[in-house]
Amino acid sequence: MSSVEADPATARRGDRPGAAWIAMVVVYVVWGSTYLGNKIVIVHVPPLLTGGFRFLVGGVAMTVLLLVWRGPSAFRLTRAQFLTCALTGLLLPAWGNGLVTLGQQNVSSGLAALLIASVPLWIVLLRRMTGDKPRPATFLGVAIGIVGLAVLLLAGSSAGSAGTSGNAWWGPWVVLLAGLGWAVGTFSATKMATPTNPLTLVAVQMTIGGLILLTVGFGKGDRLDVGSLPAATWWAWAYMALIASCLGFSAFAYTLDRLPVSTVATYAYVNPVIAVLLGVVVAGERFSPLQVVGGLIVVAAVVLVVAAERRPPVEAPPPT
Repeated sequence: MSSVEADPATARRGDRPGAAWIAMVVVYVVWGSTYLGNKIVIVHVPPLLTGGFRFLVGGVAMTVLLLVWRGPSAFRLTRAQFLTCALTGLLLPAWGNGLVTLGQQNVSSGLAALLIASVPLWIVLLRRMTGDKPRPATFLGVAIGIVGLAVLLLAGSSAGSAGTSGNAWWGPWVVLLAGLGWAVGTFSATKMATPTNPLTLVAVQMTIGGLILLTVGFGKGDRLDVGSLPAATWWAWAYMALIASCLGFSAFAYTLDRLPVSTVATYAYVNPVIAVLLGVVVAGERFSPLQVVGGLIVVAAVVLVVAAERRPPVEAPPPT
């Protein structure tokens, strides 16, 4: 019996398992491709403006869709619910994605994805710090993951793993800090009041996060010459805003409602694999043998953590 058939909730809904698995594949591929999308856009657009416009456009588009689909009632939020949206908008798209795009100036898309794969490991540590007691196998996965991250951070740079502006020792650390911000935002959301409709949370999060990124970007002097942008940049930007953000989050919410949590959580280690493959095949990225070892250790650690944590709710997706 498949995991979908074994899930009582899925059986009660009577939905075709195939539709849920198609949505799962969408999450795998679309979110795994966002790192390559970032790399294409930030060649011509300042990183903070890249994320700012992406999330603002995506948030507004999802807001319009929800208003048409659910009506104004979808956005009737309590003060506590709105504060949750605002805080997670700051921590997830603004801090998380903002720092990823900054880091990708000096880190390849594949290496950035492997570093962001540490998000489930951060969340386990946050749970332990607040009194939760994860399973022993979970802690083993975290320990293995820390070893993998250390290898990635200490492996040094290689010509094929450079970002759009070259290599810098602090690039991987910026991306790792982005993962910490995403983990804190995800963990905080589980402890706070959230809107009944998860897509409402996502729409408000993206809109607020986009506005924060644009404010900081323009405030520090970033400027955008719209007329000089090549067609590839516009296509990548539109893909990031409408497909990666709107379609990706919608597919994620759909799978959460129809597949076992342990199955949906596999995005945490499939996304970086997709990102690495796209970086190698499309962008010609290459990794040193030590970086490959570190990446494999991190992915293996996340697999172990996800396998050990089958009952708790799935963590929110990493910054893409």
